[in-house]
Amino acid sequence: MIRGGDIAKGTVLLIKGTPYLVVEREFVNPGKGSAFARCKMKNLRDGSVLTQTIKTQDNVEDATVSSHRCQYQYDDGDNFIFMDNETFDQIAVPKEGNESKAHYLKDDIEYEIIVWEGEPIDVRIPQKMIFEVAESENYIKGDTVSGATKPIVTETGLTVRVPLFIKQGEKILVNTESNDYVERVNS
Repeated sequence: MIRGGDIAKGTVLLIKGTPYLVVEREFVNPGKGSAFARCKMKNLRDGSVLTQTIKTQDNVEDATVSSHRCQYQYDDGDNFIFMDNETFDQIAVPKEGNESKAHYLKDDIEYEIIVWEGEPIDVRIPQKMIFEVAESENYIKGDTVSGATKPIVTETGLTVRVPLFIKQGEKILVNTESNDYVERVNS
């Protein structure tokens, strides 16, 4: 059990027998009444989102999960296959509920696999990742005002808006939480 006031982003709670990952937490202390935490949570089984308010003094059941550092191997159609870096076992993470993460999976990159009751239920993507630009339109200098952007497609199929000077074949750093361009990477 965990107190409502101790809930933080990244905590896994058990609600009606289903694990939910807290993706946003806002602490609210109204002038009248007791303080509470407004939590936005993602269902780790089907990807649905739930928003719930929890009083800071109330107890909520937290899920006991373990994490494994794994490398992405391949997509078998129904699952994403990873290799545990310690045991070299293969771990199959169901695509259902994790479809949005497909564009962030790259060979030989280390990811954190969240396991609940022996079942892999989530893939934690690094906050920033490097991608190669696979498709990009060329723009001529002076075409538009400063700060203009264009859509590009990375080698994994991810679409990102980048400044006009980014060209096909270059590498860029992307914030995976917001899907925003961070900077060009020289390698």
